[in-house]
Amino acid sequence: MTYLAPVKDMLFAMKELAGLEAVATLPGYEDAGLDTAAAVLDECAKLNQDVIAPLNWEGDKYPSTFHDGKVTTTPGFKNAFEQFAAGGWQGLHHPVDFGGQGLPKLIHAACIEMINSANLSFALCPLLTDGAIEALLTAGSDELKTIYLPPMIEGRWTGTMNLTEPQAGSDLAAVRSRAEPQPDGSYKVFGTKIFITYGEHDMAENIVHLVLARVTGAPEGVKGISLFVVPKFMVNADGSPGARNDVHCVSIEHKLGIKASPTAVLQFGDHGGAVGYLVGQENRGLEYMFVMMNAARFGVGTQGIAVAERAYQKAVGYARDRVQSRPVDGSMNTAAPIIHHPDVKRMLMTMRAYIEGCRAMALVAAAAQDAAHAHPDADVRKQNQAFYEFLVPLVKGYSTEMSLEVTSLGVQVHGGMGFIEETGAAQYYRDAKILTIYEGTTAIQANDLVGRKTARDGGATARAICEQIQATEAQLAERGSDAAKAMLKRLSAARQALLDVVGFVAGQTRASPNAVFAGSVPYLMLAGNVVAGWQMARALLIAEDRLAAGEEPDFMRAKITTARFYGDHILSKVPGLRDSIVEGAEGVTEMALDAF
Repeated sequence: MTYLAPVKDMLFAMKELAGLEAVATLPGYEDAGLDTAAAVLDECAKLNQDVIAPLNWEGDKYPSTFHDGKVTTTPGFKNAFEQFAAGGWQGLHHPVDFGGQGLPKLIHAACIEMINSANLSFALCPLLTDGAIEALLTAGSDELKTIYLPPMIEGRWTGTMNLTEPQAGSDLAAVRSRAEPQPDGSYKVFGTKIFITYGEHDMAENIVHLVLARVTGAPEGVKGISLFVVPKFMVNADGSPGARNDVHCVSIEHKLGIKASPTAVLQFGDHGGAVGYLVGQENRGLEYMFVMMNAARFGVGTQGIAVAERAYQKAVGYARDRVQSRPVDGSMNTAAPIIHHPDVKRMLMTMRAYIEGCRAMALVAAAAQDAAHAHPDADVRKQNQAFYEFLVPLVKGYSTEMSLEVTSLGVQVHGGMGFIEETGAAQYYRDAKILTIYEGTTAIQANDLVGRKTARDGGATARAICEQIQATEAQLAERGSDAAKAMLKRLSAARQALLDVVGFVAGQTRASPNAVFAGSVPYLMLAGNVVAGWQMARALLIAEDRLAAGEEPDFMRAKITTARFYGDHILSKVPGLRDSIVEGAEGVTEMALDAF
């Protein structure tokens, strides 16, 4: 059940692919160079390896419990969260003005992967708090920021996002929770919210609920939704938690995975109305909540990478120890550890290549957001924002779908023992399933990629990315190595396939929406594969240079081999996906509904 943070690979991706040193030249990030990143990651690794990771299996065996309106988390969680908060980890990338450390998202993203690898259920609490902080930073009044941000950034209070209702899942136009204005400028909030992660728990002094509701008389549909801060405890004048607000947990869910994370049903206003405070302007709540959701979606993508990494480490450890059958090449005349067998190596390489490709893609995206936030040139900020926004559905959708394949392979490497809970491999598979669902299903990410990220700009952002990929192809073409030649072949074909699909989506979304959206998820998977594969191609080039210079030969050889595997075994799937998207819509749309 041990976890070893992949600090070396993270730092390689951060420095060589995401441009850590360039990020450290941005205003406000001057102290965030390689030395700082390495020191932060090393300390983060210690906390997660020694304190948080050992609680992962405990949380699966002894989930959070609910009794008389109170939730008790897994034994050890509260103490671990106190250590997490005391270390300043909640405020790592939040503004110094409110008590944070002000480090770039690039460093924070690596730390987020670590905590999620260590314990996915535990990590959900700070992830949702990060989103709530982002929403308040974006749209909260100075008063709300002053009251709520410092204790949240400090880790004394946590945050939630309250969107879903029994009758309103992803269709937020159906939200019925209501808010009645009060003479003092506050609101009374009434309604039921479901699937609220860490909506009730015992790890913090207070919980700050961000709640979508309709003000009395608001327009119907999404244009009439407002956002409110509804604290679990009212806040005294000195900033301490006061009287209990009228928001209560009535139950928690029993789930397939992430069992230690309490998923609450919250009831607002059963005893006269929960006191809430408007965030920003009335009827703009969905706009503000999307700030929180985008932060969470990136975080969930990182969760996919994280749980895949944990499953990979578990599988490698088992494959080294499990002795079964002689090698097929006759190299040993006795039974060998199964890591000697070609198909086991294929499974482990698939896991490793997916993880490294998605990690690189996520870290490159994080660096782009840092530039979009802090670069002094407005045009550069705009370009980086467009790039980051295009990558968010890929990081979320592709990385989480990837985690299902990787964690499934982790069970497969274990064979029959993987199906036995005591082995521990099955937990990662079960935990991973939720990642493709919450914060917007894979189809919702794909709809975003089609509508907002491709059709809206006529494919301009996607084509600009393809131009960058083509520049990497030119570098590969200058190399004489077999690995570079193989990657060039695969990357070139994948880029062309992506261009074909972008042309189809940009040109047909309005005229033939059913045909385009029939292939929306395959488009997301294709684009994610290409962007991750592009990062692996860049990694291959850099690793060849470093190897030629004699730097860390074992690491660089492994990186080259992993990149080539990605090209030959994963990136090679892209042209087939292109065909199913551009030419395969009728197979989806033509079936009569009553034939299902």
